[in-house]
Amino acid sequence: MSGNTPQSIFEKLWNSHHILTDEGESLMYVDVALAQENTLHAFTALEKSGREVLRPQQIYAFTDHYVPTTGRAKGVDGIPDTGIRNMVIDLQAMARKYGVTLFGMDHEHQGIMHIVPPEQGIIQPGLMVIGNDSHTSTHGAFGSLAYGVGASEFAHVMATQGLWQRKPKSMRITIDGTLGFGVSAKDVILALIAHIGVDGAQGYAMEYAGSTIAALSMEGRMTICNMSIEAGGRVGLIAPDDKTYAYVEGRPYAPKGKAWQQALDGWHALASDAGATFDKQVKLDAAQITPTATWGVNPAQALPVTGVVPDPAGVKDAQLRSEYETALEYMALKPGTALQDIKLDRVFIGSCTNGRIEDLRAAADVAKRGNAVVPTWVVPGSMSVKRQAEKEGLDQVFIKAGFEWRDPGCSMCTAINGDHLQPGERCASTSNRNFRNRQGPGGRTHLVSPAMAAAAALKGRLTDVRELLK
Repeated sequence: MSGNTPQSIFEKLWNSHHILTDEGESLMYVDVALAQENTLHAFTALEKSGREVLRPQQIYAFTDHYVPTTGRAKGVDGIPDTGIRNMVIDLQAMARKYGVTLFGMDHEHQGIMHIVPPEQGIIQPGLMVIGNDSHTSTHGAFGSLAYGVGASEFAHVMATQGLWQRKPKSMRITIDGTLGFGVSAKDVILALIAHIGVDGAQGYAMEYAGSTIAALSMEGRMTICNMSIEAGGRVGLIAPDDKTYAYVEGRPYAPKGKAWQQALDGWHALASDAGATFDKQVKLDAAQITPTATWGVNPAQALPVTGVVPDPAGVKDAQLRSEYETALEYMALKPGTALQDIKLDRVFIGSCTNGRIEDLRAAADVAKRGNAVVPTWVVPGSMSVKRQAEKEGLDQVFIKAGFEWRDPGCSMCTAINGDHLQPGERCASTSNRNFRNRQGPGGRTHLVSPAMAAAAALKGRLTDVRELLK
């Protein structure tokens, strides 16, 4: 609380990193910066300017977008595409040159840039985190102020440890109640986006609160904050609590000894004060959320999996009606078709949204109940996740069910690494975007939870996972 004025966690984080304001823009101090192969443009800009990385110990780089998820025995030399291979090699070279910590292809903890940092304790409450990827919002699940930025902004951060930003407005999403049987964090965020739209949070920092959010695991909270971007938000935030502290404690980069206790004392003050004001508020009832799937070409075009493809003719708003019509044309769907009658060609389980150990456990719990009838890939989000899954025998559950067990990476979520759909193929995917051509030119994507994806693999169609779990 500042004086007698109650503050939200967003206000507290913003004020603690604010340096100065000039012409409506604020210069912010950045604690942690996360890079990946596409950040090469930022390194190149830094190199051309002749500047150095100011604090390399606060910069971390990851090979994830461009790495293959099979045939990794030869390392970088085994990447068949020359352009992709060079992206990975060049990032490694830049990381060495500037003294940046690299979780490269041969690193024991290699993985996706939004999965490895929390695993390693790099992400902690109270930090300002930027990344050269929009889904940096994932890290707000720890009570950190996490932004995605472009290459020029990233270069500025590397050189100065500062970032110019225009302060977003604030929004609180309160979700209360107990989630129903078979309902996951992925269903929650899809239901929210369907409710407010893909631009419903445009220009806002989103704080998630309520008993439903408090009951989620850290993995579930990361899924929620990850897809804040798909709601149009700039930031996703959840106040830290005992679950957060328990997750962070003891990890390699987490504070130790007296430093841990000092950190905890500061973190306890990060919750929004009673009476804090917000520019916009949204409330959802958890009891109304059911297993969900997208039918169209953006995450807001989603419905309970028990629903039917909507008819544009019944939509009064002309622009929305046109959006529905073009979405149905691209997705090759007819109005009135039951979502559970939509047949699939492939299933993808992975990504920074749903590639964590909890996600794989949920998928395996369904996979053990049958055999895949369509090609299904399971791509763990990191080497740590992969080792843990193999320790628990989840890999054998998937393999026995006919799923393909792969190495860590972004894989078919980004489809720039050799993993992609063929034109016209339809996929149930645990990733975060179902845009046109996202998973390959002409590919058609239906976003679902890990359990729903596994159910789809066993049935060859979109399926209400509750049918298999009951």
